[in-house]
Amino acid sequence: MRRSARHEKRLVLASHNTGKLREIADLLRPFHIEVVNAGALGLPEPEETGMSFVENAELKARAAAAASGLLALSDDSGLCVVALHDQPGIYSARWAGPDKNFSVAMQRVEEELNKCNSTDRRAHFVCALSLCWPDGHCETFQGEVHGQLVFPPRGSKGFGYDPIFLADGYDITFGEMDSDAKHAISHRAHAFRQMIDACFTH
Repeated sequence: MRRSARHEKRLVLASHNTGKLREIADLLRPFHIEVVNAGALGLPEPEETGMSFVENAELKARAAAAASGLLALSDDSGLCVVALHDQPGIYSARWAGPDKNFSVAMQRVEEELNKCNSTDRRAHFVCALSLCWPDGHCETFQGEVHGQLVFPPRGSKGFGYDPIFLADGYDITFGEMDSDAKHAISHRAHAFRQMIDACFTH
C-alpha cells in the first residue's frame, strides 16, 4: 500500500544540483511544501553504487532521510543513447567530470557517436524519483522521454544534456524550451506525475 506524503510540510532534496532543486521546487510549489537542498543542510553526497537509476535514487533518498530526519526526495536521471548501448546512462553526471561541466559531457557524447560511425541519433532521458521517510520506507517512480540528439548544442535554458536533446514531436531542444513547456513533457515530469498521484493526492 502506498504511503501518503500530503501532510508533510518540509522535504529535503537529496541532491547538490541547483538545476534539479529549482525544477523540483517548481513542480512541488502547488503542494505548499518547503524544499531544502541537501547541500544547505550540510549533508554529504553518498557514493552512487547502484546499477540502475532506481537503485541510485533510493540509495540517495534513504541516506538523506536518515541524516536529516525529514522526508527526502531523490532524483537519479540520465541520458541513454541508443547507438552507445544506452551510455552514458547512470554515469551521465560522471561524463561531466569532477567540475560537472556538461559542455565537456556533450562533447564526449558527440565524439563517441563519431567513433562508432553510426548515424542513429535516437536517445531518451530516464528519471527515477524516490521519496523516502526517515524510517527507511521508499516509494519510487520512473519516467522517460524519447527523442533525438542534435549537434552543436542549442539553447542555454535547462541544465545537463538539455541543449542536445530534441524530444519527439518538437523542433526545439530542452535547452531552448521554457521551463513550463519542459515540465509538461520531460522524463522528470512523467515520474513526478506518478509520484503526485500516488503520494500527494490521497
